[in-house]
Amino acid sequence: MKIAVVGTGYVGLSNAVLLARHNSVVALDIDAEKVSLLRKGKSPIKDEIIESLLAGGSLDLEVVTDQELAFHGADFVIVATPTDYDPETNYFNTSSVEAVIADVLAISPETTIVIKSTVPVGFTAQMQQKFGVDKVIFSPEFLREGRALYDNLHPSRIIVGSNSEQAHAFAALLAQAAERPDVPILFTGSTEAEAIKLFANTYLAMRVAYFNELDTYAVTHALDARQIIDGVGLDPRIGGHYNNPSFGYGGYCLPKDTRQMLANFSDTPNNLIKAIVDSNHTRMDFIAEDILHREPQKVGVYRLIMKAGSDNFRASAIQGIMSRIQSAGVEMVIYEPALEMERFHEVEVVKSFEEFVQSCDVIISNRMEEELTPYIKKVYTRDLFGSD
Repeated sequence: MKIAVVGTGYVGLSNAVLLARHNSVVALDIDAEKVSLLRKGKSPIKDEIIESLLAGGSLDLEVVTDQELAFHGADFVIVATPTDYDPETNYFNTSSVEAVIADVLAISPETTIVIKSTVPVGFTAQMQQKFGVDKVIFSPEFLREGRALYDNLHPSRIIVGSNSEQAHAFAALLAQAAERPDVPILFTGSTEAEAIKLFANTYLAMRVAYFNELDTYAVTHALDARQIIDGVGLDPRIGGHYNNPSFGYGGYCLPKDTRQMLANFSDTPNNLIKAIVDSNHTRMDFIAEDILHREPQKVGVYRLIMKAGSDNFRASAIQGIMSRIQSAGVEMVIYEPALEMERFHEVEVVKSFEEFVQSCDVIISNRMEEELTPYIKKVYTRDLFGSD
């Protein structure tokens, strides 16, 4: 089969590489620099398995900037363009997805379009009605930054928001590409599939928020948060996973997906969904105040990335802490090797780790890293378990 993938971020590139092991795949991106890198067998995102497979040269993968070349004759076009949350409309900005659908239908009207971008509940049905077609399908993506291809090779489930022949063919493609045998496959309505994606991510955000509030209580009352979490996690209904306190949830998905979920609840009675969104702001307020109580002269921000093994710092929780400390007038400096600029949000970025640690009296780090261990007395983190 010929498969086109639009967008080469975490979702798009992991799907392109996954499927190019057994199919002919054309990846399309408007970013010429990304395209150039990929043509050289180099990944624009940090993911060890993607990097290895691209460098190996065994993939049937072409990377282009030409829509006609990508879409013409394709059996499937996978849409993986970004849908950032727009605070003015309280909804995802789906303009890029709509534009791709229009372009595919103009170039190759028989092609089945599979939306992998996260969209509002009801979006796919709206697109089917708007364009008068039934070959627009939604299939949610469940992956972690830095582990995107691993999660596609070992999927927890495959969900396709259609029960059509094309939907079954697409699910079979994903199952064939997976290394996990007997992957659970669920065919649902398109709107139900969209809801599954948002409810799943909102639940994960709720779990992060819960253990963060547990940690806030423990700190406030001088209790050992780790002992409490260990005890709570021994209940098999809760489990000892996804329980490590942090500065808050962040990254590509959870902040925007929870706000989109709340927007979808605008005409539905709710308390919990709003509390999940509000809790993250409250946690960041608490963390910033706890740091400021130490009366630091200069605060060092160690890494802006969300977690180890990732190069993404979009909407990272530590930036929320940073902005609050900035507002208090405390001098700050950032150590982030992934940044090439000299200043980030009006804060100096230093390249030397030694200069960084020596110049600060408090170093804040969402996750504890080994190179910080010699300076542990300066480090402020809520990482109790050394995991993400």
